[in-house]
Amino acid sequence: MITIPGRKRLIEAALGRQPLDLVIENVRLVNVYTGRIEPAALGIKDGRVVTLDAAEYAAAERFDGGGRYAMPGFIDTHIHVDSTLVIPENLAGLIVPGGTTALLADPMEIANVAGFEGMKVLLHSMANLPYHILIEVSSRVPTAPGLETAGGELGLAEVSEILTWEECISLGELDPSKVLGLRDEYLAKVEAAHRLNKIANGHAAGLMGRELAAYACGGMADDHEAVDYEEAFARLRLGLPVLVRDGSTERNLEPILRGVVREGLDTRHLMFCTDDKHPDDIRDEGHIDYLVNRAIELGVPPVQAIQMASVNAAVHFRFDHLLGSLAPGRWADVLLADSLERIEPSHVFFKGRLVAQDGRLVVDTPPADYPEWIHNTVTVRRGGQADDFALRAGGPSVTARVIELYPDQIINKVGRATLAVVDGRVLPDMERDVLKLAVVERHGRNGNIGVAFVRGFGLQRGALASSVAHDHHNIIVAGTNDDDMAACVRAIESMQGGLAIAAGGQVLGQLALPIGGLLSTAPVEEVIAGLEAITAIAHDLGCTLPAPFMTISFISLPTVPELGLTDMGLVDVRQHALIDTLID
Repeated sequence: MITIPGRKRLIEAALGRQPLDLVIENVRLVNVYTGRIEPAALGIKDGRVVTLDAAEYAAAERFDGGGRYAMPGFIDTHIHVDSTLVIPENLAGLIVPGGTTALLADPMEIANVAGFEGMKVLLHSMANLPYHILIEVSSRVPTAPGLETAGGELGLAEVSEILTWEECISLGELDPSKVLGLRDEYLAKVEAAHRLNKIANGHAAGLMGRELAAYACGGMADDHEAVDYEEAFARLRLGLPVLVRDGSTERNLEPILRGVVREGLDTRHLMFCTDDKHPDDIRDEGHIDYLVNRAIELGVPPVQAIQMASVNAAVHFRFDHLLGSLAPGRWADVLLADSLERIEPSHVFFKGRLVAQDGRLVVDTPPADYPEWIHNTVTVRRGGQADDFALRAGGPSVTARVIELYPDQIINKVGRATLAVVDGRVLPDMERDVLKLAVVERHGRNGNIGVAFVRGFGLQRGALASSVAHDHHNIIVAGTNDDDMAACVRAIESMQGGLAIAAGGQVLGQLALPIGGLLSTAPVEEVIAGLEAITAIAHDLGCTLPAPFMTISFISLPTVPELGLTDMGLVDVRQHALIDTLID
């Protein structure tokens, strides 16, 4: 919050009565309000833009923009930092050089592990980062009470308190079961946000028609779950702006924007998010800059693509007085780029300070400082032995429900498979790509293990597992046999969280994620190398998915259609109820 003396300094600097701290001159400004390109000299005081016409102003420092295009920093409108596998301090080097200067983050992952205190631990350093983190307050911790075991809880009182924090800008995503089920606690959280003039983010996976209209009546402001143009248009016509998502496994941008361009749709209520993207994909593709450039390639005019990455988001989330444009009074988050046809920032300024140049961070980030207790959150009561995964049935065979993966999307379909029963145990069937899937409770609460089956991994040998398992973040493991599944669980408990892959009873690779079982404090390069190594092993074992450890982290979601698996069992997402894995 700016003080009155601070506001006076800005006013006097704009009037020329105080020298500016910095002038970025000789630039072509992408004015996201007028949609035009105009010559400018950006005058900056106390980290904020005060004038666009600073050529004749006195300044402590002048920076020659070299005729480059100047545009506002990019905004990711919905991200779970935990899904990057690296702590916020180390994430800076991945996202800031590409022009992302603001993350709107829902910390529900760490909250589901360690509640209110865990959330504070993750965010403690954000004031010293070279980018903004604004909080979408987690609305559903746990995500599915009665259907899963989580490690933490945020009730109405905690959510209402967090919403009052200055850095909190919305109520985080709320899934349909809470709204269409007329559940008072969650509707009260929406009203708590509205009383503070803050929006409530949607999570309308799979909704259309009457259900979508009813969901909007619940006070939802947007949705990031549209997977194609038809779903996106259905939301827009009901006044639900769309956060166009493109992450490691949720590739929604192309099908949505192809339709937008084809139909000449107004883009003012479209913006970008990654939601969940692994660090190797950010390194190889980019972050929000990748979405902007892909939009331009698909035919979105460059200025409109920039608006989708900046002012559209700021207006929607009601902080356009702070971010989203290069205009007086806003933070001086400035990107300089040689071209608008493909935007590759040569310089990135954050609050008027040069923080990245030529693809590299040029400032130091705060050192990692996390309490010991957050390194020790994995307690496994059952799951370390092969017998723990036995699914028993009589007869020579049985019909089972199967989670059918949907390529490049977070959603899945309900399938069936007839599986052999040997010595009273139901077996997977690698010839038909049906693996056993299990969720092992790891918060030390009850030792539950839910068992089901999944099709779509292609794995022919071994097992792979992760303690990043949305949203309860128990251990999820998929495998061709029980011995290798147990080996993975033992490895994850030993690491106090992480990813593991095993075959022949031996652990072949692992990546430690000891911060809440979700994040690593290791340098980004080490995390990426570890992720690439275990992904390569998965491919050697027959897996056909490009990002198997991202895919497996979503199968346990009890809120994304059609099936989810938790430690309590198989969940029919649309009915919000537990169902049997075996049909007969």
